[in-house]
Amino acid sequence: MSYNNIKISKMTLDDFNDIKAILYSDFDDFWQEKTLEDELKNENSYYLVAKINDEIAGFAGLKIVLDEADIMNIVTKKIYRNLGIGSAILESLIEFAKQNGIKKITLEVNETNQYAIKLYEKFEFKKISSRKSYYNNQNTALIMQLSII
Repeated sequence: MSYNNIKISKMTLDDFNDIKAILYSDFDDFWQEKTLEDELKNENSYYLVAKINDEIAGFAGLKIVLDEADIMNIVTKKIYRNLGIGSAILESLIEFAKQNGIKKITLEVNETNQYAIKLYEKFEFKKISSRKSYYNNQNTALIMQLSII
């Protein structure tokens, strides 16, 4: 599948209803469904969904505070990994941030998640800090940030 087959749009509650049935089986280590539902209802959150042939292939979200945003998650359905979905979603989040006057985007990523780290580095996120034993009281979280000019 090519990058062009990926359709990115703002996530709706209907999308959430489609996602919640497969949240635990098709996405790794994700939040409880209530957490995602609360995020969608939060006026300071912005969530996108990626679809291939009308099937949800991934989703991601930002939480906005003044002129900064935190990426809350970027997840891709297991069967659609390595097709550019994460890149397409991240590019869309960055474009949204630029259009809305956001100056910095911050995220945290498990130090063992080399695929995600490479994705963020590809988009010029820089490591600014870390949190020891953050994930399951074991793995370090890397704090990465993108400054938008």
